[in-house]
Amino acid sequence: MAFPPVEEQLTTIRRGTDEILPEEALRKKLERSRKSGQPLTVKLGCDPSRPDLHLGHTVVLRKLRQFQDLGHRALLIVGDFTGMIGDPSGRSKTRPPLTMEETRRNGQSYFEQAAKVLAPDTADIRYNSDWLGEMGFEGVIRLASKYTVARMLERDDFEERYSEGAPIGVHEFLYPLAQAQDSVEIEADVELGGTDQKFNLLVGRRVQEQAGQKAQVCITMPILEGTGGGEKMSKSLDNFIGVSEMPEEMFGKLMSIPDELIYRYAELVSGIPTKQLSRVQAEIEENPLKAKERLARRITALYHDETAAEEAAEHFERTVRAGDTPDEMPEFRPSPGKESPIGLLNLMKAADVTESNSEGRRLIEQGAVSIDGEAVEDAGRYIDLAEEAPFVLKVGKRRYVRVVRA
Repeated sequence: MAFPPVEEQLTTIRRGTDEILPEEALRKKLERSRKSGQPLTVKLGCDPSRPDLHLGHTVVLRKLRQFQDLGHRALLIVGDFTGMIGDPSGRSKTRPPLTMEETRRNGQSYFEQAAKVLAPDTADIRYNSDWLGEMGFEGVIRLASKYTVARMLERDDFEERYSEGAPIGVHEFLYPLAQAQDSVEIEADVELGGTDQKFNLLVGRRVQEQAGQKAQVCITMPILEGTGGGEKMSKSLDNFIGVSEMPEEMFGKLMSIPDELIYRYAELVSGIPTKQLSRVQAEIEENPLKAKERLARRITALYHDETAAEEAAEHFERTVRAGDTPDEMPEFRPSPGKESPIGLLNLMKAADVTESNSEGRRLIEQGAVSIDGEAVEDAGRYIDLAEEAPFVLKVGKRRYVRVVRA
């Protein structure tokens, strides 16, 4: 097939990247690919412990999509086998392992959500249990011989835990080696990952060379900040924007990001063509609010459609800026015989407007919870549904639910 000129490809690939290791090797691979007409195999390992994707996960997925658009082969490796080990990257303690059933189920969910970003017809998916599960103990020992303990301890998280006397399981050393073996099995030309995966990706180069293959090029992508700025996007920090969230919630969260993150989001997760990014920067300098609204519309439309994005924008204008209560909202009707009075924290969780009592308590302390427009100050409040329902429960700026009697 015909590929774009190498320099044009490099310009696209460089966009938003943290490092390309080494870039000259990538250039040579692209030149050979263009000359032979054979696409590069671009690998992305999928973490099956996190099946619910947010925009932070899509940073590397969008880079993979760019490779697809350039004509190359996208290959998702679901770590159903390595998920049973647990990747310690960037962690100060061991991650609990998963069962094979859990990793397979989560991997399928990952692929379904990733398909919102990728071109699914030209993306392949493989499970690394297909080869790692067949290695046997002799194969594991041979793989373990390809790297030294000293080199393993160069990784920041291992070095920190070792210096603090925190336990490091021998099995944790096998994770980067198993990930490297994935690259050997599929003969990866390029492997993508976040900056926290740099060590693992580089191990892949070493193991491929020992297997007699040309070493893969490692491309690391930055970690996206969450909606509050500063800290990385994370569900545990409640600063995430899920790819499967409702349009109104997605649009509203995007409108809450700090102005200094508008360009970063535009570059990393919006899909805006590279040639248009300079125009985005000019819009930000002229009118940050308008630029942010255009960005929110675009990203919301990526995961829903233009109509949904427009309706989400109107919802935001009506409920957040104007302060009105929406005409339509989810309805929560307790099951017959439901305990009443019921604690407000339990009610919010049951109505699916918070994920935990701790989140609900934090929101109440922040003054972000109201009943029929009146702020709730007591996290220990109990509500007699038979007497007080129906009422409108508002949580945060965008979550509404109408609580009615059973």
